[in-house]
Amino acid sequence: MAHKLSRRRFISITASAAGLGLLPAGAATKGGVQTVTWEGQALGASASLTIYHHDRATAELLVKQAVVEVARLERIFSLYRADSALSELNRMGALATPPPELVALLEKSRVVWELSGGAFDPTVQPLWTLLASHFGGTNPDPAGPSEAQLREFLDLVGFGNVLFSEDRIAFARRGMALTLNGIAQGFITDRIVDMLRRGGVTKSLVDMGEIRAIGSRPDGGPWKVGVERAPGEAGLFAILEIEDNAVATSSPDGFRFNDTSRFSHLIDPRSGLGASLYRGVTVLAPDATTADAFSTAFSLLQPDAVRRIVAEWPGLRARLLENSASGQLVEFGRG
Repeated sequence: MAHKLSRRRFISITASAAGLGLLPAGAATKGGVQTVTWEGQALGASASLTIYHHDRATAELLVKQAVVEVARLERIFSLYRADSALSELNRMGALATPPPELVALLEKSRVVWELSGGAFDPTVQPLWTLLASHFGGTNPDPAGPSEAQLREFLDLVGFGNVLFSEDRIAFARRGMALTLNGIAQGFITDRIVDMLRRGGVTKSLVDMGEIRAIGSRPDGGPWKVGVERAPGEAGLFAILEIEDNAVATSSPDGFRFNDTSRFSHLIDPRSGLGASLYRGVTVLAPDATTADAFSTAFSLLQPDAVRRIVAEWPGLRARLLENSASGQLVEFGRG
């Protein structure tokens, strides 16, 4: 069975240590294999973790380490926690002695921002706030905020106005704010992968909102990841095979502010409007941080721009499902 992939913010890890075979979730254990599970919250979404291992103490330790690490990273990146480092930065406009993980993620964001010509821009958070306020009000205009309002909030967008070093992060303009929802899930996925590898895991499929494979399946074949169709459509759009790489998807259908296609969670930092070029974008990359960020960026870029970036970034692949009557699938990169 293929593992379904969508943009839902759901965490699920199924891991094996020391090269042991993975069991499907809910399967009966054999040969003394122990099952350790955890369910909770991470980055504002339901989360779960299941590890199968012959040694229950080792499995429980891996679970505890992963849970502690997710909680620690949530206290840095979460927009849903008032006490997170990101929330403090957005509230105060500056942050002294920032966590190194936040600086590292901003450095990665700058690379993708520059390479995408600004299509990937974490400073779109004020636009999200504007849209949420507008559509959350009484009898909102379905056409969205006025052009004047959009222009006012677009003036707060621009990653070049985020100044950061290992000592301090600051916004150049009052009212700016960051969202790392287009990259942080991939970053957390990579951190958990690193942790599991240090714990001896050699074959696993890690899902922390974005998916990354550790090695191959226990039987030696590649992991299979199913890409879901648009909401309301049955079946899978595609089944991808991955091994020692990551996959992420983005679609404007993941969240829309209203029933029209004008505004979605994929906000174009240049116009304030929602992504409309593609019904869905799937990116494969060597790590989940890269896959996550470029799945967002590519949703807002023309095919020629996507082709150029894929050609420049080793191991990057992209699948673009065009938003047209024909629904043409365009692929870049080598499998």
